Amino acid sequence: MELSETFYAAETYAAEAMAADMDPWIVFDSRKTPRSEFDGWLESNRPSRVYRFGNEETGAGQVGWIAVRGPDYCPGSANEDVEGLQESWQKLLDSGRPVNFQTIKELALNHEVLYGKWLMHLDSGFKLDHAWECVARATLHGKISAVKVSTYDPKVDRQVICVYNPNFTDESEVIRLDSVIRAAGVKCPLSYKPDVYTYLGIYRNNRWKISPTIYSSKFDLECVPRRSHIINKVTNQEVT
Repeated sequence: MELSETFYAAETYAAEAMAADMDPWIVFDSRKTPRSEFDGWLESNRPSRVYRFGNEETGAGQVGWIAVRGPDYCPGSANEDVEGLQESWQKLLDSGRPVNFQTIKELALNHEVLYGKWLMHLDSGFKLDHAWECVARATLHGKISAVKVSTYDPKVDRQVICVYNPNFTDESEVIRLDSVIRAAGVKCPLSYKPDVYTYLGIYRNNRWKISPTIYSSKFDLECVPRRSHIINKVTNQEVT
């Protein structure tokens, strides 16, 4: 693949994600809305039935994401500085220094952009809705900080669920979140992406050839006790 094609692919994914972020969201905020309303909200907003670009039959408009925020949800550190991060990123690119996980992690720490998320990519339909309900309920009960799911686009094969934690640099925290997701009933493969990668436009097929995720998790149904096998993709070693 030519460099221009590679760069274009990553840029396209980044632009699509930004567009979804800017469009209206459907949000259940458990800090403000009674839990008694959750079941009805969940049934009315199943991700396989909410259209990304609206639905002429129902008159519904564009929806970027569906999200649930837990009782202890906090939208990032008070000192999180995304604008400063992006300025430092441009300086890094101009400097000619290597662009890799370590240099990006350094930027993230300097600007306190530390949130990350486990991702699950699923075909639209029952399995997606089931996985979404599992993590959405865990969030409602305070076991997860926040979750979101992309809406249905007939032109896209899969939808993505994002399950957040506050600090991607704390491996024990990342592992704990994986165990919460598994305990909630989700068994599909997961991958983990720092928010700093999202803000800097690091998606698959990026020009630096950086993997857009830093952990992968596969749930082993055959071992006793059943557990996840988590690989640190930066070191290529299994996390224990």
